[in-house]
Amino acid sequence: MKLLLALTGAATAIGAVGILTAPSTAQAPAAGVQAFGQCRACHTLEKGGRNGIGPNLNGVFTRPAASASGFNYSPALKKAGLTWDDKTLSAYLAGPQKLVPGTRMPIGVADPVKRAAVIAYLKAETAK
Repeated sequence: MKLLLALTGAATAIGAVGILTAPSTAQAPAAGVQAFGQCRACHTLEKGGRNGIGPNLNGVFTRPAASASGFNYSPALKKAGLTWDDKTLSAYLAGPQKLVPGTRMPIGVADPVKRAAVIAYLKAETAK
């Protein structure tokens, strides 16, 4: 019995180390599901998906801002000259109105950990 408990404890410790040392990008998409929850009120992710209050985000990475077809973007975002990548998307989500004054997106993701999770989730979901 003591040997079984010792082995179980060792396996648990090894598992915990594996969890603690797992790359954050592997964990971010799972965390992003929850973090993206507030975004779902306005955005869809499916390829060919509908626009909502906000544009469909499929294919957002490397796409110029305000370029998804069928969505009426603000003049401010049309003139911003941004191309969406990790850096610009992070800056935009940190404070949409700060990066692009006059954009119609009212809220972002202030928490940098949640923001990174949302970005990783977007990458994973829109690459399908």
